[in-house]
Amino acid sequence: MIKVRFAPSPTGSLHIGGVRTALYAYLVAKKNNGMFFLRIEDTDRARFVEGSTEEIIETLNWLKLKFDGEPIVQSQRLALYKEHCKKLVDLGKAYEKDGAVWFRVKIEGKTSIIDLVGDRKIEFDNSTQKDFVILKSDGYPTYHLAHVVDDHLMETNPVIRGAEWISSIPKHVMLFEAFGWEVPRYAHLPIILGPDRSKLSKRHGAKPASEFRKDGFLREAILNYMALLGWYPGGDKEFMTIDEMINLFDLKDVNSASPIFDIKKLEWMNGEYIRQTQNSKLKSQIVDFYKDDNEVTSFIKDNAKTINLILDLAKTRMKTLAEFRNLVINKNPELSSDEENIAKTLSESFSKIDSWKKETILAAMRETLNAHKAKGSVLYKIITGYESGLPLPESLEILGRQKTLERIKSAINL
Repeated sequence: MIKVRFAPSPTGSLHIGGVRTALYAYLVAKKNNGMFFLRIEDTDRARFVEGSTEEIIETLNWLKLKFDGEPIVQSQRLALYKEHCKKLVDLGKAYEKDGAVWFRVKIEGKTSIIDLVGDRKIEFDNSTQKDFVILKSDGYPTYHLAHVVDDHLMETNPVIRGAEWISSIPKHVMLFEAFGWEVPRYAHLPIILGPDRSKLSKRHGAKPASEFRKDGFLREAILNYMALLGWYPGGDKEFMTIDEMINLFDLKDVNSASPIFDIKKLEWMNGEYIRQTQNSKLKSQIVDFYKDDNEVTSFIKDNAKTINLILDLAKTRMKTLAEFRNLVINKNPELSSDEENIAKTLSESFSKIDSWKKETILAAMRETLNAHKAKGSVLYKIITGYESGLPLPESLEILGRQKTLERIKSAINL
């Protein structure tokens, strides 16, 4: 049975790049009817951040990347690592120095693997390697020892991780061999870069997955977009459900070249997902997103009869759930004297309309703009308080003449 793991360090929130690693491991497990485990690698106590483990688990649950069993926490397995460390010392393959235990590398020959990403041979001259610490003086193992012991005991194969660990391949292969264990297959995922081809950072729009959630991104869009950062499923397929990803995914189709994270592309894809979402589901997502915002929840309740019409319009403008609020909740504008004059003309034009339809509303708007040689954004400002928003003729038809005139009057009389 295929067993894979996602092994984040609780040094902060789960970064968006880590989502891809978790997703690829999950897809491999599900496609092969295998198991997907979560392992918390918290042996670096200097970098440990309280609450990170809980947030990582919450994010994976939100993404619906369900792991099997309970999380394995390395700090709860210290006796196990010390026991295995002693075995290496007894075998003469490790030694104590300055209160720590060091692994004795073999400097003869070469160490190599065939990486599942790109089906490429990665090889190192052992003469370039130096002895390294496997158990620190504080009693905690280093990453090198802990993950090798755990991957063996958990029967992890393949080991799916970031390409930043390629330079550590000799250390890990030597440790497996020193214990007399089978070396698992490795898949080193390409490092995600920003548009300027530098290391991905917040200035590129990258941030923890939990922040994307707070900013109104849909889990389906995040998973879809992150899946495509390095993986080519073939054909022209760009939008995929998780089940389609499971069916199509293969590590051999992951490119070893570093992909580019483009926040604009993610925003576009998220907007497309919003537009494809049925109104009933979208309403539920919006209600959940704004559960602590009384103004939005009241708006949805007060407009229960027309909410589907409003959502149809909102979909055309939204890239994230967070943009819904400013599309439907107005604010009081501060109008200049010229803008107040435009508002009065608009009110007069609207009052003369016989049949309150989007076509007649649009005609009145154009008449007002032509009379004052003004731009359309001023009408948005007068009616909504913003300079853009839902398509005005359609949204005002839904709102009704009386409420529209009341809004304009309120704007003038501020």
